[in-house]
Amino acid sequence: MTFSTDKPGVITLLGPTGVGKSYLAVLLAPSLEAEIISVDSMQIYRGMDIGTAKIDQAARQKVAHHIIDIIDPGQNYSAADFQEAARAAIGDVFKRKKIPFLVGGTGLYFEAAVFDMCFPPESADEDLRGRLEDWAAGDPDGLRRKLTEVDPEFAAGQDASNMRRVIRAMEVYESTGRTFSSYKDKDRRVCYPYAGAVIDMPRPLLYKSIEDRVDGMIEAGLVEEVAGLKQQGALSRTARQALGYKEILNHIEGRGTIEEAVAEIKKRSRRYAKRQITWFRHIPNLRWFEIREEDLYDATAITGMLREYFENEIKRLA
Repeated sequence: MTFSTDKPGVITLLGPTGVGKSYLAVLLAPSLEAEIISVDSMQIYRGMDIGTAKIDQAARQKVAHHIIDIIDPGQNYSAADFQEAARAAIGDVFKRKKIPFLVGGTGLYFEAAVFDMCFPPESADEDLRGRLEDWAAGDPDGLRRKLTEVDPEFAAGQDASNMRRVIRAMEVYESTGRTFSSYKDKDRRVCYPYAGAVIDMPRPLLYKSIEDRVDGMIEAGLVEEVAGLKQQGALSRTARQALGYKEILNHIEGRGTIEEAVAEIKKRSRRYAKRQITWFRHIPNLRWFEIREEDLYDATAITGMLREYFENEIKRLA
């Protein structure tokens, strides 16, 4: 099954953390003749395996995966970097007459791949970034108020609840004199025709899945993984923000017990899932599917529904 046009179309499977996207995508990809392009902002890092729930090597041998394990944890990586890599991967997959299958939970990365988005330049001023991070840590409300003054459009949007994005928006303003929101493409021109599905769960089931997954990561050796990465060298600013890694680093460096770190990972993961769901609801033309508890033990039904949806959509896009 391939697209008959000379312009790549893509399919996508998105969803919040802990919902089982990667597992379902591996089940779906062979019959769709698809290769998976990760849209996960942290699975790009080599060695960050347990905490990012990276798909294992056996599955990656079964189905080709792209944009996983491409840089070391000491390197920073931006949405603009991902946009370039994703478009190269889409073109490569399409040339081999396969379907580009974007899978993950980073909504911004999906949008960077399929929409004509322009990103502000990265700042090399570490002193500026450090000052803004200190401000955010000591007076987050004050930083948000200041950003509201200089970039009210950004402050009114969904990103204003994400302190990492708030810091980035203020960094852009102070380093370029332009607001972060001024880089936003108001027309959202589509570069690649796409068909997209979002998988979700009832909240109690999703939160239980998240908490069980965090417990499983600790049992699988997340603390040891983070300690090994720290021993190899400092994690980059972006890598250090990955769910689980920041909290375990704090524990290793003497700022809290392991119990406190685990509790914080679970809380931060639940909040992140909420933000992901909110983000996905603003992306047009996505079909939502709900995972039921029985699907966790037998994925036949949900996989069948997703396969039928994608097969029909691929025919529509061809």
